[in-house]
This record gives sequence, C-alpha cells and structure tokens, in this order.
Amino acid sequence: MKLVVIGGDAAGMSAASQARKRSGVDDLQITVFERGHFTSYSACGIPYWIGGHVTDRAALITRTPQEFAKQDIDVRLRHEVTGIDLDRREVVARRVDGPAGEIREGFDHLMYAAGAVPVTPPWPGVDARGVFGVQTLDDGAAIHAWLDAHPAPRRAVVIGGGYIGVEMAEAMVRRGLDVTLLEKSPEPMSTVDPDMGARVRKAILGLGIAIRTNAHVHGIETTDGRVRAVRTPDDELPADIVVLGLGVRPNTTLAADAGIPLGETGGLRTDLRMRLLGGGRLDGVWAAGDCVESVHRISGRPVHVPLGTHANKQGRVAGINIGGGYATFPGVIGTAVTKVCELEVARTGLTEHEARAAGYAYVTASVESTSRAGYYPGAATMTIKLIAEKRTGLLLGAQIVGREEAAKRIDALAVAVWNQMTVEEMTGLDLSYAPPFAPVWDPVLIAARKATDAVHATH
Repeated sequence: MKLVVIGGDAAGMSAASQARKRSGVDDLQITVFERGHFTSYSACGIPYWIGGHVTDRAALITRTPQEFAKQDIDVRLRHEVTGIDLDRREVVARRVDGPAGEIREGFDHLMYAAGAVPVTPPWPGVDARGVFGVQTLDDGAAIHAWLDAHPAPRRAVVIGGGYIGVEMAEAMVRRGLDVTLLEKSPEPMSTVDPDMGARVRKAILGLGIAIRTNAHVHGIETTDGRVRAVRTPDDELPADIVVLGLGVRPNTTLAADAGIPLGETGGLRTDLRMRLLGGGRLDGVWAAGDCVESVHRISGRPVHVPLGTHANKQGRVAGINIGGGYATFPGVIGTAVTKVCELEVARTGLTEHEARAAGYAYVTASVESTSRAGYYPGAATMTIKLIAEKRTGLLLGAQIVGREEAAKRIDALAVAVWNQMTVEEMTGLDLSYAPPFAPVWDPVLIAARKATDAVHATH
C-alpha cells in the first residue's frame, strides 16, 4: 500500500506519522511532497521570530525530514505537486529546484494537506519587491532576510487588522520601524465584536502604532520595482516594507482541477474521519488542515477556521484511519488567542454577528475586572464579554480583551461552550483562587453572573 501526502506541515506530517505508527514499513510506503524548504514548523511563531522574541528559526521546526526518514517516511522537499489523476491514482509533481521533468507517483491513499494561501488582491504593484504575505516559514524567512539586508527600512505598512496583521505590526515595532496598520472594517480584529474591537484599536494606538480603520487600498506605488508607498483614496503612505495580513483562503486549486467538489467556504468537505465526501473516485482520498472546511459545533454551519490546533488534530485523525484504526474529528468552536505588545485578545464560540446568522436570539454581558486581587502587585485590567441564548442561557460565545494573564481565561470559557453549559451553571464553577492569580471572584464567574441576570431579565 502507498500513501502519498501533499503538504509537509502540521496536517500532512501528523497524518504521515500516525499512519506509520499503525502500519509496518512493509505494509505501507509513505511519500510526502512539500514545495517549501521545511517540514513540521510552527507558522504561528513566524511573527515572534521576525520580531525577535524567538532568536533561532530552527526553534520553530518541530521535526526535520531527516527525523521523518528514521520512521521510513520519504519527505521530498522543494517538490511541487502540479496535478492529481484520480483515475490512474497518481499525483504529478515537479522539482522546484534542479532538473526539469515530470514525476509521477502512484497511491492507494492520498492525503491532501496543501494548507491555505494568503489573500492577495489584484492591486497594481502588489508583486513588488518589499511586499510580503505571511503563511509559510519560507515567507517568514523572506521577510527576515529583507529586513536584515535593508537596514534602511524605517516605515512599515501592514494591511489587514486580523491576527496576522496585529502580530506583524508588533514584530515591526520591535524591529524599530514606524508602523501604520490599515483595516477596511470600522474596527480591527473582526473576529471579535465591534465593541471589543474598539478596545483593541484604542490599545493599539497607545502602543505607538498608527491605525486607520475604514481604510481602503487602491494600489502599491513602486520605484524600480521596489515598494515606495501604499495608495489609498485620500493619500499615499510611504513604505519601505508592506505586509499583507488580509487573511487566507483554502489552497484547493489542485483538488478543484482534479474534479473534487468544494464546500461553500471554498474548503474541501470531509466526513468525521477526514475522508473526502463523494465515494467512487474519491475512495482513499483524505484531507485535513487549512484546506478543509469544518462544522461549527454551536451554529452547525460549515466554517473555514485555519488554525494549527485544528490541522494537527485533523491530520492525526486521518492518519489513524489510514493506518487501520478509528478516530473522528468532532468539529470546532473557533477558539483563538493573540497579542500585540502587551495587549491580549481572545475569543471562542460565536460572535454577535455569527449568533444572529445562525438564528439565535441572545443577550450579552460585559464586565471589567482584574487578573489578580486588586491589592496584589501587577493586577491588570481585562474586559470579558459573554453571549448567551436568550431563553435557555446557553453560552454561545465569549471574548476577552486585556493585559497580562487575561487571554488564557478563554480556555475555561471554551470548555463551557464545548460542553454546552449555561451561564447559570457556570456561576458555580469551582475555579481556583489565590491573590497572585485571580480575585476571589474570577472574572469568568463575574461575567457568568451578569449574563445570568441578563437571561433572567428576559423571562
């Protein structure tokens, strides 16, 4: 039996590793095609490497091709898959570096883990030198090399105020650049509600980062092929480097070209075991990671949530099943966390917009509290917002904006959302207390009490 894996990062290598654990070398041959220079790395760590929190790129790499070779997993770096022939059960590949020519590799099982690609609008000048997307470690290496090779850059424009945008804004500040962040929405961090986004915007301004909301980009101005400025309807913003943080889309071009149907989010549709839906020619074809769409456990709707946590879990599930075991992926609730300088932002479950779209009637409750007992040194403020179903009090979602030790409280809220707790049930949670770690009433409990009052007020 032969397993071919397209993509050598989290989902693909998790699948390969799990399949190998459950299959002997004589039972399963595994070949991985990876277009880039690296395998099994932390893409989430790229902004922190660029910004200097992490000093060694190698620290972001979990396992190398040489380590996978010890498991008899054949990783072929700098090999790009250009086609999938489902009838002949082959993939077609080429060497990115080295001699030209077509490579064909047959498969019994195919693991599609091609990830996602950055959204790149068709702006004039978007392909200029000094304009970068941030998706792979190769992308991060290109940014790092540009900054190292051009000590003159002093002005950075980051386009997009989502996770990557705010993290890269921090990285540029830490590198000593003057940073302007552009966001087309009224507030940054559209993954949280606008009232919480407004708190993020205020904090970002306080960090010395210029931020423009409701900002639209018309193009990139260049000189001799190198970025010079970002053009908006009102003016030009001088820029020595531009970072695109406009989100990503599933990398499904190969799949679509092979006739594999896509879901409504543009991602690949799988069953609970991560097999592609459809049967027939798709038997033995699996997918995981940023290229698939998942089911949201609260709304029940298909969603595309590209996170390394999901990619690793989905790849593991696929690999177990390919190797003859049994595992399922239960869905997602959209838990995510980020920081920009000292500001922490977190969310789980549904936002207000998502709750309305799913058909819920809901109440909200927001509280301000501190990370520690108010009298204990270092206590920092945070705001927690809960969204609960109007009739039942079911916790639909939660968001946190605050300083040190705020954001990881989202994990307790994520467990509550995952297990379909009501906000009233949450008020009795036995959370830990000591002055260095929390007030006697943890902010999670205070928010649950306030949300419970809001639910009761509607009866």
